[in-house]
Amino acid sequence: MSPPFVASVRPLDRTLQPTLQRAIDTKTKPLGALGLLEGLALQLGLVQGTLSPRVENAHILVCAGDHGAARHGISAYPQDVTWQMVENFLAGGAAINVLARQAAISLVVADAGVHHEFGPRAGLLDAKVALGTASYLEGAAMTAEQCAHAMEHGRAVVRCLRAQGCNVIGFGEMGIGNTASASLLMHCLTGVPLERCTGRGTGLDDAGLRRKLELLDRALAAWPERNAQPLDVLARFGGFEIAMLSGAMLAAAEERMTIVVDGFIVTSALLVAHALAPATLEYCVFAHRSQEQGHRLQLEFLKARPLLDMDLRLGEGTGAALAIPFLRSACAILNEMASFDSAGVSEKS
Repeated sequence: MSPPFVASVRPLDRTLQPTLQRAIDTKTKPLGALGLLEGLALQLGLVQGTLSPRVENAHILVCAGDHGAARHGISAYPQDVTWQMVENFLAGGAAINVLARQAAISLVVADAGVHHEFGPRAGLLDAKVALGTASYLEGAAMTAEQCAHAMEHGRAVVRCLRAQGCNVIGFGEMGIGNTASASLLMHCLTGVPLERCTGRGTGLDDAGLRRKLELLDRALAAWPERNAQPLDVLARFGGFEIAMLSGAMLAAAEERMTIVVDGFIVTSALLVAHALAPATLEYCVFAHRSQEQGHRLQLEFLKARPLLDMDLRLGEGTGAALAIPFLRSACAILNEMASFDSAGVSEKS
């Protein structure tokens, strides 16, 4: 049996913070005039431990997996869409492919547990734990061993990317039914009422949303001994793709990489990582605020301010792809923008 996943994330060393802040404040601009970009420049400098941070070999990892609960009609789409969308990723035709190409971001697609046999495929990372999870309406979605296995897959791929020079990594997901799983994780880990954690996902109508809530209530009732231990909650209600993302985030923080967090499902994976190692949050940049109703509450719980608010609700890491160019801009401010002294410009009296 695999041992439980153990995380070891150190808080940021803030020794450089006063010097970084002074460098930002003395650029040729009014104090604070570049808004969130200034805070982003400070964070990137602290994560990398330098006055000259850079975005190097940026990647987005998209993890895909299927959920046993999907066969109960918890989503507006059939489960086959998961593997069909993975094929779309591999063919380069999905939104995340387009946005990653535009922003010169490398894309890694991982099969964490899709209910489909792809066989060896160029561009597809085989991290399959099983052919989808079990249904959490009938028991635990994963065994503790399966959960740890998926998390270790996430750790391994991040460490490999770090060894290749990647220092900024965004995360995305694909899995029919995973907004329902994310709602359950959020409810158990934050205490926010289930109905406020649960949205329309891929486009449920009012009747579909009512059915989704009824099924999630049943899932909670089927775990009478439930607790808020993050690994127990993840194994009970998570998906292999969510577990892989949680492990990947923890590894990225361990490796002092900047983590770019996408929308509702990715943030649910972060709730697990945060519960296991709170310092993970210091390495996170929140790409956007999703239209999914629970995402705003997740961000409030984490006291996080997103860079963008564009009514996105696609997933796949699309918000992360849109946000990573802002990280490059923040680095450019520190590295290329003149100071008052160097430009011979008078400061505010």
